[in-house]
Amino acid sequence: MSQIGKQIVDFKVQAYQNQGFETVEKKDVLGKWSVFFFYPADFTFVCPTELEDLADLYEEFKGIGAEIYSVSTDTHFVHKAWHDTSDTIKKIGYPMLADPTGVLSRGFDVMIEEEGLAERGTFVVNPEGEIVAYEVVAGNVGRNAEELLRRVKALQFVANNPSEVCPAKWKEGAETLKPSIDLVGKI
Repeated sequence: MSQIGKQIVDFKVQAYQNQGFETVEKKDVLGKWSVFFFYPADFTFVCPTELEDLADLYEEFKGIGAEIYSVSTDTHFVHKAWHDTSDTIKKIGYPMLADPTGVLSRGFDVMIEEEGLAERGTFVVNPEGEIVAYEVVAGNVGRNAEELLRRVKALQFVANNPSEVCPAKWKEGAETLKPSIDLVGKI
């Protein structure tokens, strides 16, 4: 079953961000673009490379009004310990959500029940709290933050310009398409 258009689950979780703990809940997500970036576990191998890639582009995401939420089934205490011991993870400025009960992992349908871990899932959520894009990849393959940023920009563009669509590899400022009978068979 597709996740597109699905309203995100109601949640209230702990997070580690900027040397402190905070509570993040659904009401904090509404009204802005959000990216939920699930990964299997702290202190692993592919995960820090992905989280660093996001950290390197975090200011650009914030510049387009999008918040990043990394999510694993680790606790907020484990997130802090990882942050304190890893030079790679020290670069992270976005909230690291703790999901030890699996409320988010199950709500986004990425929980690996037999392992108690989340799949590598990426979800873009619009300001109304609806999932508008997602991908889930095998645990041994990392994702690309640059492509994710491009995708969020495209989703924002079509949300603001509902009569237009973004073709493959569209980048901000590039030409879009206006679907009509005149385009049928011309592309």
